Amino acid sequence: MSHSLWLIVPAAGQGKRMGADKPKQYLPLGEKPILAHTLSRLHRAFPTAHLVLCLDNDDHWFKPEWVPFPQWQRVAGGTERMDSVLNALHAIKAQENDMVMVHDVARPCITSSDLLALYDAAQQHSSGALLAMPVADTMKRANAEQLSAVTEPRDRLWHALTPQAFRYALLRRALEYAVANNCVVTDEASAVEALGQAPRLISGRRDNLKITHPDDLALAAAIMASQVAQSSESERSC
Repeated sequence: MSHSLWLIVPAAGQGKRMGADKPKQYLPLGEKPILAHTLSRLHRAFPTAHLVLCLDNDDHWFKPEWVPFPQWQRVAGGTERMDSVLNALHAIKAQENDMVMVHDVARPCITSSDLLALYDAAQQHSSGALLAMPVADTMKRANAEQLSAVTEPRDRLWHALTPQAFRYALLRRALEYAVANNCVVTDEASAVEALGQAPRLISGRRDNLKITHPDDLALAAAIMASQVAQSSESERSC
């Protein structure tokens, strides 16, 4: 029996570090807002998936025409990312073994190749999977005075990226457990780890940028232009 794919995109944050007059997901990136680019990338890889968009109840910037998915629904965003995702899981009519993929709205440079690789890995691993990137830089741990106190070994350290993908029943159980036990989780994988599970790390592209600071907008625009150029070059060489 085939199982459905649900794409959850938390987009209720205010992005205060951007210092803008609107949430960062609505800042322009070329001719479209960041949110529209992100949804377009997801749709390109998974056109038949169910989209669940988590938005603030008072959001007056969102426009439905930015959504390319024929099957989608809006749910209320929560105070924290975990709350938004759990709201989405409670709102959808998913089967236990349906795949749920959660992606940051501020990562518009995600590629179809990474999305499909993650989906395949999560299908094969019972604890789910997440895109991640091996740490390349020397890692420092600061003390209370922001002085470099310890150099941490970077062996087996990874930067967690998104999307992160899990079976519906597992992800819902993990987030409900985190809420019930006041666990601090910063992503879906950390909630699953709190259950004693070990999601698989899938090495993703380094250009899967999360837009967080004002200068990230120009970097994202450059990355997307480079990706388009690379894609065109590949098509010409075929």
